[in-house]
Amino acid sequence: MLLSVNLLKNLRVLAVSGVAILSSTAQAQTTVITADKMVDVLNGKTVDFPAVFVGADGRITNIADARTVKWGSDVTHIDMSGKTILPGLIDMHVHLDSPADIGGYRGLEFTDSFWGMSAVGAAQAMLKAGFTTVRNVGAENRNDIGLKQAIENGYAIGPRIVPAGYSIGATGGHCDSTFLPPSLEGASKEEGIADSEDELRYEVRRQRKYGAEVIKVCATGGVFSRNTEPGQQQLSERELRVIADEAHQWGLRVAAHAHGGDGIKAAIKAGIDTIEHASLVDDEGIKLAAARVRPVWFSMDIFNTDYTQAEGAKNGVLEDNLRKDREVGQIQRDNFRKAHKAGVKMVFASDAGVMPHGLVGGQFKVMVEYGMTPIEAIQAATRNAAQALGREKDVGAIAIGRFADIIAVDGDPLANVRELESVDAVVKGGKIVR
Repeated sequence: MLLSVNLLKNLRVLAVSGVAILSSTAQAQTTVITADKMVDVLNGKTVDFPAVFVGADGRITNIADARTVKWGSDVTHIDMSGKTILPGLIDMHVHLDSPADIGGYRGLEFTDSFWGMSAVGAAQAMLKAGFTTVRNVGAENRNDIGLKQAIENGYAIGPRIVPAGYSIGATGGHCDSTFLPPSLEGASKEEGIADSEDELRYEVRRQRKYGAEVIKVCATGGVFSRNTEPGQQQLSERELRVIADEAHQWGLRVAAHAHGGDGIKAAIKAGIDTIEHASLVDDEGIKLAAARVRPVWFSMDIFNTDYTQAEGAKNGVLEDNLRKDREVGQIQRDNFRKAHKAGVKMVFASDAGVMPHGLVGGQFKVMVEYGMTPIEAIQAATRNAAQALGREKDVGAIAIGRFADIIAVDGDPLANVRELESVDAVVKGGKIVR
């Protein structure tokens, strides 16, 4: 009993000093990361001289002042002197198995397994660019699920992946394959294609069964599909509600590809969690999104048009697709500004695969040009994205209990968000990967 009392007294003294109490638990620490500054995305401020302690499980165990805290010689020190550290970035809309320089009918040049192989390089490019978590919203052959398993088991290098498996959509819609003649169709529908409420419910269950952690549905036509227009609604509000209700019952969230105004409003009313693209949203849709009790997030890819218009034709993208891209590009950017001003919740989304995966950091500049402050743009790719994923305990901030997914830049990203276009160091789970 006397020993316990003395121990408590000593701990109180150490806690007041703010130094040795961390050293007393050094055995639990395996790594400490120090830097000149840290962006605290939860509070929207910068912290000087952070010391971020990481346990053996790759999660943050403590954050202290590097000028006063001490640690033992058995703790690995990652020294980021002269740099600013931020949470690892999160991209909420990627296609890892979609090389940006292969468009239109050029994809027919490659065998089926090519796309899964190409995803390995895309994952590495995104990780090197500072994106330690990505949500892959649709992949053929469940390439995203296989790649996630390969990364987690040490067979490949890449970010944490939240996979969707196959996208779900209507026959002839954006999620369906519309580039080939009927003579080349299979005897049955392609996986993910559904034309009744029962079929839609089945597809949600099937994607979850084989590893999907988010459900992707196409509510409207698209830009880079054939024989669809972005504004066309392709699933009814009732059908979208079936998908949302079924997914939520299984503990999954739903991302709805929705360019057109009517499809966006139907998805919001149906309870969909994130609206992808949201290009042609109208004032009513913005009001619905801002007012909905269950949070809905706009996931708007407002950078990739620069790439597709400059390089698309060379890559084989058809003129009809480039025409649609031209028509919606500036409208989408203007609506991004309107939605943000109205208080709609926003997350970072690039549609990487339409543009090269390693270049997605360029979107931060465009987000700031269209109304966000630098800290808001950074929060969209960290705090907000983690909330939209439902993974606030794991990623999205440098905070105790979360994974030590951390990036570093030379300058101050709150003064110049373009610092995020060239990340200097990447740490995933407390280990340097770049």
